[in-house]
Amino acid sequence: MPGKLSVRLPNWLGDTVMAVPALRALRETLVGTEILLAGPWARVLDGQGLADALVSYPRSWRGRLGAAGRVRDFDGDTALLLPNSFEAAATAVLWGARRRVGFARGGRSWLLTDAVVPPRPRLHQADEYAWLVERLDVAVGPREPRLVPPAADSPERERVRALLGAAGAPARGQGPRLVGVHLGAAYGSAKVWHRERVAEFCGLLDGAGDVAVLLGAPEDALTVAEVLAAAPAVSLVGRDSPELLPALLTELDALVSGDTGVAHLAAALGTSAVVLFGPTDPALTAPRGPVAVLRRAVPCAPCFYRVCPIDHPCMRLLEAATVRERVEARVTRRA
Repeated sequence: MPGKLSVRLPNWLGDTVMAVPALRALRETLVGTEILLAGPWARVLDGQGLADALVSYPRSWRGRLGAAGRVRDFDGDTALLLPNSFEAAATAVLWGARRRVGFARGGRSWLLTDAVVPPRPRLHQADEYAWLVERLDVAVGPREPRLVPPAADSPERERVRALLGAAGAPARGQGPRLVGVHLGAAYGSAKVWHRERVAEFCGLLDGAGDVAVLLGAPEDALTVAEVLAAAPAVSLVGRDSPELLPALLTELDALVSGDTGVAHLAAALGTSAVVLFGPTDPALTAPRGPVAVLRRAVPCAPCFYRVCPIDHPCMRLLEAATVRERVEARVTRRA
């Protein structure tokens, strides 16, 4: 059993959430082991009781060097590497970890003391993380990520309610349901639902007495403007922040999203989600929890392209009315 364990978290939000069952099993099994979690989305796990220390691990090289120093000071004797990159293995050497456990991928096996052969065929990402931690004699039980939502009276929830009110959304419990519509995807435009369909969906919500809340990054501003010109909705695009995201998703009655980290986080927090799959495979990355997966069977999907080279049939053919029906089936009218 390691005395101190440093865990390099995945670089993506969704993968970080899918790692939660494995992380929880580490915490519960390795009693007496100090655990540090380091990754770009480590702070999403704050307050979840999964580690003794969290280190935000930026994507920029300069930021990573500083973070690597903080992990090295932790002096972990074992490093568990959830990302498959060469850089993750090389950094674990810099951390000073004498035992380095990770999948034998990316030409990095010589940097690992435990180069774990990946499962074939590929498993769901949550199950692959469970496969990896078994090398530390840790068995992972339930494979559905679960995170405790921020408390109703927390500062984060209060800030989110203020943002929603300023954007024109009704207060929670005052009738209309709030349905988040996440517009972007860091992976690439191939995961994004067509803006015409988004506008149609927002119109259907409004006709049923619900409120669409548009979510996304600042670079989604053009899409927001086009949607708002065509349909009623309120927008928080570019106005929230990563530290507020769990609170925001907790305030929603449901979420509609592509295959993104936001969908995984919503499901882990207990918010019902309808997840639209196009270029990626739900057998590998579908969120687990209160989720309905919706996809159109087209010959070219899943292709795993970041940008569609043709007319994007997998997402373009997902009809607003069908998505609306799935949302209605997942949530109930507020009292």
